[in-house]
Amino acid sequence: MASPETRLVAFLRGINVGGINIKMADLATLFEGLGYTDVRTVLASGNVLFDTKERDRAVTKQRIEAALTERFGYEAWVILLDLPAIKRVIEGYPFDESDESKQPWAMLLAEPSVLDGLLSAAGDLDPSVERLQAGDGVLYWEVTKGETVRSVFGKHSGKARFKALTTTRNLRTLRKLVD
Repeated sequence: MASPETRLVAFLRGINVGGINIKMADLATLFEGLGYTDVRTVLASGNVLFDTKERDRAVTKQRIEAALTERFGYEAWVILLDLPAIKRVIEGYPFDESDESKQPWAMLLAEPSVLDGLLSAAGDLDPSVERLQAGDGVLYWEVTKGETVRSVFGKHSGKARFKALTTTRNLRTLRKLVD
């Protein structure tokens, strides 16, 4: 009996920003070439939905990262989640998502151990500008629109030590992935 397929999302860190430009059609072709099926990219920020029969997520992650590095010539980092996990991230968002003056972010973590380092900036935040709350495999971040990159946490989370271990997505993007 053949293994059933699992629907996964690969979240690629740092593409189509900072000089790493990848066309979504090329990205989809790469995933199809790895044998994944029903491949679909969502937005141009490195979100790839695909089906796989592979059971070992670590192997899947390594295969994708190696293929991205070889094909596009950059050090690739990927976080893999299935659709139920993404739904839990969305449902766990602790802030008022309807506040139009704020951006609702979910920082996805490749390793839970990175959470303490990220949260070390929490005491320096101005709560009228940004707030953080830890979740399961995610750090929720609410920040005033237009302040994301300039904010205390925006600068802190952009440090090199977090680069390979995190990627941030807006809650609206996550909703598009599960719809």
